Amino acid sequence: MDQLWLDLVQWLHRVGLHIDADTAQAVADGAAHATQRLDMPGLLALAAALGWASGLRLYAVIFLVGAAGALGWMSLPPALAVLQHPLVLAASGFMLLVEFFADKVPWLDSAWDALHAFIRVPAGALLAAGVFGADNASMALAAGLLGGTLSATALATKMTTRAAANTSPEPLSNWGLSFMEDGLVAAMLWLAVQHPLWFALALVLVLALSVALLVVLFKFLRAVLRRVSSLFSASTKVV
Repeated sequence: MDQLWLDLVQWLHRVGLHIDADTAQAVADGAAHATQRLDMPGLLALAAALGWASGLRLYAVIFLVGAAGALGWMSLPPALAVLQHPLVLAASGFMLLVEFFADKVPWLDSAWDALHAFIRVPAGALLAAGVFGADNASMALAAGLLGGTLSATALATKMTTRAAANTSPEPLSNWGLSFMEDGLVAAMLWLAVQHPLWFALALVLVLALSVALLVVLFKFLRAVLRRVSSLFSASTKVV
């Protein structure tokens, strides 16, 4: 059994999505031919998109990719075929709805992001690595590093802009940012699958904008890092 696929199943178990290994393996076997139908730019684009988008909407990424595979809109790499399992779709769909509404409430959105800061980055790295699987370990490792870095960048940008928006008493700016992120995640995933080269250009522009925002809003970034650090320290003391 593909080791990265096993890691993904184990990670799903850790976050509460209990998938029978034999059932998931049967789903993965049905998609074993997927990587042969994707060229290298397509695989790299998919890995980058999964990593980056996980930093913004992890559960939406899992649900949308899994649903696309289940509906036959795209062939998933074997290590990601478990995402189209009905139980994974049900759980990720439920969490997608919870996150959708939590992300629209000022300050609750920042608390939600802080809570998921230690989930989204490793999940983004694991999803990106799963695009290549253990059959291509060197590319899987490179994709995992890329996915984790992109996920961290997207998460840092999101938390920083939300911290800035939450200083305003009106909720409209927060809602606008949230709906923009919803649309951006869906658009980037679609571009990665349908037009990898256009996705690469869009990703470069998004990363440039992220760097600019992080520089301009540096004081808010420091506040976010202090909040996440205090949360982590508190959880450590409790343990």
